[in-house]
Amino acid sequence: MFTGIITDVGIIRDLKRAGDLRAEIVTAYDLSTVNIGASIACNGVCLTVVEKTEDSFSVDISAESVNLTNIVDWEMSGAINLERALKVGDELGGHIVSGHVDGVATIIDMHDEGDSTRVKLRAPDALAKYIAPKGSVSLNGTSLTVNEVEGAVFGINFIPHTKAVTIWSDAKVGDLVNLEIDTLARYVARLQDWK
Repeated sequence: MFTGIITDVGIIRDLKRAGDLRAEIVTAYDLSTVNIGASIACNGVCLTVVEKTEDSFSVDISAESVNLTNIVDWEMSGAINLERALKVGDELGGHIVSGHVDGVATIIDMHDEGDSTRVKLRAPDALAKYIAPKGSVSLNGTSLTVNEVEGAVFGINFIPHTKAVTIWSDAKVGDLVNLEIDTLARYVARLQDWK
C-alpha cells in the first residue's frame, strides 16, 4: 500500500528485455533500508525490488504490466515518480493507493491558472464511472483531487509544490498517464453491480 505522496524522482539507468523487462532506477533513497523483495511504486506501478546497488534498485516488470501502463514509454534517462511502501504508523497524507494501475489516461489540455496548472485528462470509458468530483485518483503514483468530471474527461490541478517535487513539471498534452481509481470507488461500484 502507498499514499500517493511522491518521495523521490528516480532516473532510469537501464532497461533490458530478457523474458520480462528489467529496469534499473537511480534513486536518492537510502538503499541500505530497502530490502530485496520490498515494494516501490514506480510511476504508480507497484514493483518488487530484485537487486540493488549503492545508488539504484532493479525491478522485473511483466508483459502484463508493460501492456497496461505507460511503462511501454519508459526510456533511458527518463524520470519517474517513486514512493516507498506505507509503514504502519506513517502519515497518510494522500489516499490509499494500491499500486495496481487500472488503465492509462491521456492528457488532453493543460493551462496555467495563477501559479497552478489545470489539467484535463481522458480516462478509458470503462473507468469513467469510478471518477467523481472531489474524489481521489492516483496519476503516475501521485494522489490528486478530481476537480470536475464530464463523461470520461476529468480535471485536476497541480500546485507549484507538486510540480517541483515530481515529474509533473514536464507533463504535456498527449502524455499517457498511469491511472488508479480510488479503492473505495471501486468497491462501492462493485456493490452496486450486485443489486
